[in-house]
Amino acid sequence: MKKIASILILVFAFTVTAQAQKKGKDNKQGPKFTVEQHTALAVKKMTLKLDLTDKQQDQIKPLINAQAAAKKAAMESRKENREAGKKPTSDEIFEMKSKQLDSQIAFKNKMKNILTKEQFEKFEKMMKNRKGKKQKGENKKGEGKKGEGKRDKNKENR
Repeated sequence: MKKIASILILVFAFTVTAQAQKKGKDNKQGPKFTVEQHTALAVKKMTLKLDLTDKQQDQIKPLINAQAAAKKAAMESRKENREAGKKPTSDEIFEMKSKQLDSQIAFKNKMKNILTKEQFEKFEKMMKNRKGKKQKGENKKGEGKKGEGKRDKNKENR
C-alpha cells in the first residue's frame, strides 16, 4: 500500500512539474506588438539611453519602422515556408543572410549620420550588449549551457 501511495505521489508531482514547464514556455515569447507599437517602444528606449533630441527621434522613427516591418515580413515568410514543409536551400539562406547584413550596414550608417559621436558610441555598445545576450541565450549543439563557462575556466586555471 505504501509503494502504491508513493508511486501515485511521484506521478502527480511529475505531472504538475511538466504542466508548469509547458506554461512557462508559452509566456517566453511575450506579447505580439504591431510594427508601430514596436517602433514607438524602441524609439523611447533609445531616447532614454542616448538622450535623443526631438529632431533625432523624428529621423530615427522611420528607420526603425522600416526595419521592424522587414523583420516581420521575413518572419511571416519563414513561417509560411515552415508550415508548407519547404526548407530553404543553401543559396537562399546565403541570400537572406546577405540581405540582412546589408540592411544592418545601411542602418548603422544612417544612425551614424543622425547621432552625435558620443551617442553613436553608446549606440554601438548597446548593440554589442544586445548581440551578446542573444548569443548567450542560444543553446545550439550544447553550447551556452548554464555553468559550462565556469567549469571550463576552472580547468584552464589549474
